[in-house]
Amino acid sequence: MGLRFTEPSYLLLLLVLPLLYYIYRIALKKKREATLKFSSLGLIKRAQPSNFIWRKHLSFILLALILTALILAIADPHIPLKKLKKGVNVVLVLDTSGSMQATDFKPSRIEAAKLAAKTLIESLKPKDNIGIVVFNNGATTSSYLTPLKERALDKLASIHAQNGATAIGDGLALAVDMITSIPNKKKVIILLSDGVNNAGVIKPDEAVGYAKKNNIQVYTVGLGSEGKTIIGYDWFGNPQYADLDEAMLKKIAYETGGEYYRAVDEDTLNQIYKGLSDKIKREKEDTSIKDWFIALAIILLGAELYFRYGKYRIIN
Repeated sequence: MGLRFTEPSYLLLLLVLPLLYYIYRIALKKKREATLKFSSLGLIKRAQPSNFIWRKHLSFILLALILTALILAIADPHIPLKKLKKGVNVVLVLDTSGSMQATDFKPSRIEAAKLAAKTLIESLKPKDNIGIVVFNNGATTSSYLTPLKERALDKLASIHAQNGATAIGDGLALAVDMITSIPNKKKVIILLSDGVNNAGVIKPDEAVGYAKKNNIQVYTVGLGSEGKTIIGYDWFGNPQYADLDEAMLKKIAYETGGEYYRAVDEDTLNQIYKGLSDKIKREKEDTSIKDWFIALAIILLGAELYFRYGKYRIIN
């Protein structure tokens, strides 16, 4: 994206410049004819210094440049500056189902996930917004989208695992609703789960379509140590295992332009979230440069006044 104007209709005023030039040429012609009535052409030519031609037109050139700069200023030009960023909307989606109480991650899966999320939130830029969604039997908002990182961290600290199922589709759909509430920023969702979608009213595929429609990248993190992890026992004393649906998480990431990561312990989980901070690319921000053109017009006006009335004036 290069130079653009937010009020391009004002650029039509530039059409005045050729008209002014035409009027200027007519005025010069009449002045020349009036001069020839009282002087011989040869004497006039000999009296003119070698740089007379450009000096004669300097005043008009400067005034034309001043008018051009002012017209460009009111058209409000914008350019994408490298040092100024719009920021990013980031929503963390955390699984708080019963399996997140497992202790194969120290001190538990949910606490390890919160610690990793804390690292990512603290790495965000001042212009970034952060929100948090949690899901088990359904999905709820833990922290609304905000640039206030400390507020989000306070909400994150209060999150706990529940004795519920896993509604991945509901969690993702709610995150899409939240992340689109503040427009004109890049949108990134980071979804962490350790289970299989087995609850909720929105299917993961439907939520993925919703995310794609809104041009949202979804990075997914699968939580689960190597081997089987027991998360409890049924009524008959049979062990219940955490069952990570990697295929679903990979599909969500792939179809939305994100990436999938597998965390097998708290250390790899922390490394994943630290790396995700670098994955979040910030777009260049269109910044108005109309003040530059106003400043240019003022400088040119000062030059015109100096050349006309200054000590070494060259405009008569």
